[in-house]
Amino acid sequence: MKLIDEEVRAVSGPPLPDRDALEALVHGWHGDAFALLGPRRIGASTAVYTLQPGAEAVQAISQASGEVLVDLRPRHPAGFFAGEYAGDEPYRLKIVWPGEIEQVIEDAYAFGPLLSEHDLDLLAEGRHPHYADTLGSHVTTIDGVPGTRFAVWAPNARRVSVIGDFNSWDGRRHPMRMRHRAGVWELFIPGIEAGTVYKYEVLTARGFRIEKADPVARATERPPSTASVVPDPRPLHWSDEPWMRDRAARQTAQAPMSIYEVHTGSWLRVMEDGGRSLSWDELAERLVPYVAALGFTHVELMPIAEHPFYGSWGYQPLSLFAPTARHGRPEDFARFVDRCHAAGIGVIVDWVPAHFPTDGHGMARFDGSACYEHENPFEGFHKDWNTYIYNLGRNEVRNFLLGSAIEWVERYHVDGLRVDAVASMLYRDYSRQAGEWIPNRHGGRENLESISFLREMNELVHARCPGVVTLAEESTAWPQVSGAVADGGLGFDYKWNMGWMHDTLHYLSRDPVYRRWDHDAMTFGLMYAFSERFVLPLSHDEVVYGKGSLINKMPGDAWQQFANLRAYYGFMWAHPGKKLLFMGGELAQRREWNHDGSLDWDLIDHPQHRGVQNLVRDLNALYAQHGALHSQDANPEGFSWVVTDDRDNGVFAFLRWSADGGAPLLAISNFTPVRRDAYRVGVPIEGRWRERLNTDAADYAGSNAGNGGEVQSQSEPAHGHAQSLQLTLPPLATLWLMPD
Repeated sequence: MKLIDEEVRAVSGPPLPDRDALEALVHGWHGDAFALLGPRRIGASTAVYTLQPGAEAVQAISQASGEVLVDLRPRHPAGFFAGEYAGDEPYRLKIVWPGEIEQVIEDAYAFGPLLSEHDLDLLAEGRHPHYADTLGSHVTTIDGVPGTRFAVWAPNARRVSVIGDFNSWDGRRHPMRMRHRAGVWELFIPGIEAGTVYKYEVLTARGFRIEKADPVARATERPPSTASVVPDPRPLHWSDEPWMRDRAARQTAQAPMSIYEVHTGSWLRVMEDGGRSLSWDELAERLVPYVAALGFTHVELMPIAEHPFYGSWGYQPLSLFAPTARHGRPEDFARFVDRCHAAGIGVIVDWVPAHFPTDGHGMARFDGSACYEHENPFEGFHKDWNTYIYNLGRNEVRNFLLGSAIEWVERYHVDGLRVDAVASMLYRDYSRQAGEWIPNRHGGRENLESISFLREMNELVHARCPGVVTLAEESTAWPQVSGAVADGGLGFDYKWNMGWMHDTLHYLSRDPVYRRWDHDAMTFGLMYAFSERFVLPLSHDEVVYGKGSLINKMPGDAWQQFANLRAYYGFMWAHPGKKLLFMGGELAQRREWNHDGSLDWDLIDHPQHRGVQNLVRDLNALYAQHGALHSQDANPEGFSWVVTDDRDNGVFAFLRWSADGGAPLLAISNFTPVRRDAYRVGVPIEGRWRERLNTDAADYAGSNAGNGGEVQSQSEPAHGHAQSLQLTLPPLATLWLMPD
């Protein structure tokens, strides 16, 4: 460092920094505190420099004996102290604060660089395999001294400091060291323990001071507080080895997958305790057995990464490495996942790499410049959602998001990532008018950086965690979303079939008198059903923003509404594709979903609502039991139409075939309120066909019309088959039949 007044050293102590540098330091403007603070060898002596604003006195004391080595003299009224002692004995700082309060600390500026050059190279290249173990806050011990290591990416900041209660939120107290190779700032603060609340104070290139939460925090304060929390360093406890060993087989295209979509904050609230949401442990006690009893194979959690605005349902997250503190600690979430696995239930988490909110404490212009987002709003801002778009052409941003994906599947044993808003990532002109978007380098509308990122993410997740699945919420006709990357696909395991959901709900919402004009809406999905590996979603998107609940979408009086919904569920569970149902759908909840409320659990006391719940339970059981319903979901050989053109009677019938050559299943739906007697349907096998499911059964609060549980085939050709069944089709009902 540049020194002044060296000729007065013997009188005044060690040489001081340049006046301008010292002024910059004490006022929090200096960008290299390590050049001015900490120990310096001067001949046979050690000089000590420290900045302790507000301190009355500071001493350097022996680390071994506690004896005073030197009284540090105040050399600037803002709290800069300096002193010199003979030898090089390790020291601590003893600080006297107003009120004669004494504090003994290790000097944070006595420690050398923390991250290796190799780490910095990997971060700069955007390919660090252990991103969350490198950046963020980590309790550790260095040279026998316990504390916490902090590291944050802020390449264009003039200065970054760690602030918290431990330093009175004073950015002058703990400025960090800049590692220019990767644009990363780092600091080890002795004595900082797990549970400590902190933020980063950033001095921007233009001289503004802003406070930011840690983008790589593994724990956060409970909202509306916005600080980050030093995580517990102890390893998470797991007892799910059998599940993890067999997981891959449970999630293949040949396996039954029935998914219960959950908003954890509003599934069930404790009304006698102010209407609070359940903790992770309470969800493990209540949600897990409920899901298991209904026969769902998976839960899908709407985004649980920490998010500031509860009304975003988690789809505008800011801490992509931290489970929301609304339900407890990260280790509590891990325990919830472990309980799910013990009950045979997989856990899918919604994950949002498309965009992030503009909240001032978050990633928006993190160091005063566009770090995580694009600078140009035509590329970097979503007008519809008022959010920033990740700059996926930047190595560091890709590494950040890839690190987040790996965090959920490796650290928390999550079994799947459902990637939100994929369509918005694939197209540069998504929801933009002409002149509001920037073409790619070839002049096209495809977002090449996002395509590359999604492929890289899928390959990385599948390589690092075999058996984990990825699912895309993608609403366009983009080809090969679930195709292999090597074949030009995006590499997802499954795609949500949004078109099927919209088409079928449109049909079901029509009065049966008019359904004949929309008959093709129920059959169109089979034109492309095997072009991807699909999940059939009846998701939260369809029961919010004035769209009404599923039961209220159905026409007619109350009886017809319930019958319609039951028939629809029977059709859906027989249709090719994995299944997803948003919570409340199993209760036929009438109220539109409200994230500030709870499901209407009292509905179970009403026979019609309980009947729908019973039906969902039985659908899941039969779906898992019979290979014809799941083993060829992605194979056209597993499906064949029987009746596809009876628009006047509103009847659809098809066969599902098992991959192992087992008995086929005939599904037949009557979507009119008229009972159809002696309705003939061709079948491929002679003999007795048993009624495996009737959505009009009394157990489901139906009229109990049907075929007495079985029907014998007749040698009368129909629909291209030599045998046929003469059936009674209950009104607004779906039947499943299988041959003995």
